[in-house]
Amino acid sequence: MAWSPLLLTLLAHCTASWAQAVLTPLPSVSAALGQTVTISCTGNSTQIGSGYAVQWYQQLPGKSPETIIYGDSNRPSGVPDRFSGFSSGNSATLAITGLQDEDEADYYCHSNVSGNLCLSHRSTGMKTTST
Repeated sequence: MAWSPLLLTLLAHCTASWAQAVLTPLPSVSAALGQTVTISCTGNSTQIGSGYAVQWYQQLPGKSPETIIYGDSNRPSGVPDRFSGFSSGNSATLAITGLQDEDEADYYCHSNVSGNLCLSHRSTGMKTTST
């Protein structure tokens, strides 16, 4: 059976046009099915941390985004425990263990700062197959 790696290309994205916060794009992460992949979102202490919780969203192809982690590390009912989130200092991380085909999706890290400033981190998932 051929390996099917999941390639995650990480980009910075923010919907608030006036937002001054900038996230540094991270290098691409590649992981094979069954492996663990982590996606990190880093800001500064006034963007992540200091009481500002991070939410993670998964957007499957052709579907609306769904919350998979809220309040840094909480999973809504129905989200598999292979998904976990945590934050430390000014960085938040989403971990997916036992990577599966259905994990091919866009992932967003989001933090509301003062109710206005948006920080979003987009990870575009692309499945490739090798022969």
